[in-house]
Amino acid sequence: MKVADNTVVVIDYTLTNNEGTVIDSSEGAGPLAYLHGAGNIIPGLEDALLGKEAGDKVSAKIAPENAYGERHDALKQEVPAELFSGVEKVEVGMQFQSETDQGPVLVTVVEVSETTITVDGNHPLAGVELNFDVDIREVREATAEELEHGHVHGEGGVHH
Repeated sequence: MKVADNTVVVIDYTLTNNEGTVIDSSEGAGPLAYLHGAGNIIPGLEDALLGKEAGDKVSAKIAPENAYGERHDALKQEVPAELFSGVEKVEVGMQFQSETDQGPVLVTVVEVSETTITVDGNHPLAGVELNFDVDIREVREATAEELEHGHVHGEGGVHH
């Protein structure tokens, strides 16, 4: 069976940046199972896997616009430190959920001073070209329940 919309795809993967640094990997965590065409993974990787089948190995270089988007300087801002009054010690790299007019946004602390904290609302991988090495383990038809829920159930998927 070939990878197509509404199929469940089970993969092992390693994700690196252009410097060769491993950003993420399924090694040790077990394979990733996703529902193809449901937006469960980045669009560029979905495109690279379309039409492939179990046993195929795929190497794909994904541009930012087909991954987590470009970086937007407007999403980086300095806020008063007192907004973090309930946190014992705010440090660079910490992440917080911030409520915005567009809904909740995950922000990362990028700079800390006595009076202000600079946060970045960009995804940590925004603006980064991503390199995937993927081994496709399995491709199967999705169940009616998986299609209804929009994600895979069972091993490598959601358990509920």
